[in-house]
Amino acid sequence: MNKIIECVPNFSEGRDAETVDKIIDAFRGQQQVKLLDYQLDKDHNRSVVTVVGQPDALKKAVIGAVAEAVERIDMRKHQGQHPRMGAVDVVPFIPVKNITMDEVVTFSRQVAEEIGQTFQLPVFLYEASAARPQRQNLAAIRKGQFEGMEAKLKDPVWKPDFGPAQVHPTAGVTAVGARMPLVAYNVNLDTDKLEIADAIAKKVRHISGGLRYCKALGIEMQDRGLVQVSINMTDYTRTALYRVFELIRIEARRYGVNIVGSEIVGLVPMGALIDSAAFYLGLEGFSMDQVLEYRIYE
Repeated sequence: MNKIIECVPNFSEGRDAETVDKIIDAFRGQQQVKLLDYQLDKDHNRSVVTVVGQPDALKKAVIGAVAEAVERIDMRKHQGQHPRMGAVDVVPFIPVKNITMDEVVTFSRQVAEEIGQTFQLPVFLYEASAARPQRQNLAAIRKGQFEGMEAKLKDPVWKPDFGPAQVHPTAGVTAVGARMPLVAYNVNLDTDKLEIADAIAKKVRHISGGLRYCKALGIEMQDRGLVQVSINMTDYTRTALYRVFELIRIEARRYGVNIVGSEIVGLVPMGALIDSAAFYLGLEGFSMDQVLEYRIYE
């Protein structure tokens, strides 16, 4: 049985399509690797790629993409709304088929070690791959962002898991790990006041007393003249998207602000959307077994 792993690398470039295209080329036309999706975000200045593949082939493709990103992205010139610490900001691996989370953790550590050695990049392990509890949360690793990493890495507590204990001069720092499927979900508000999005994000995210398995921050969408609550749902099976949406709607009311839309970044498991559809339609006793496509392809 073929083992299948998903990888969703985030690269700190969302404005230069030619640069992103060169990075993506590492995943195109590869045997046992399939490029599923990639999206450029100009405001975040970030690209999110989704690929699946068999372990050995996927590892080779990821290393090829990292090589292009390290060569082409200069973090000293990078500006964007999304927190970031490196050209290859984060490389998560997700078990998909015929492979356990433990196996993916081992695989992720092998990839991280090769990235550190090959490119002289400091690499942190996070989520299920983390060797230390304080490194499980990506936000804790990324705190300080690229500009603050030089001082951060001087602290023995933040010695990288692989690679040198100093920031790569242009490519910064990278995080690699194994995790559950993550849903990147953004909710847009009809205001241009970033402080409102920040305040709502604080109410929503778990670390501030909000919803479990929810990370959130306020983002300014300058091209559209509005702000958004940018969310990562780390386990949609335990905290549904509709709960986040409704809590944002409730919190927005105190500021006289409305939701004008929401978006999914990258790919999303069918179950995450079916769960919300069942809620808003008031379906009784509904299950995934009633979804036509699910029954055909299961």
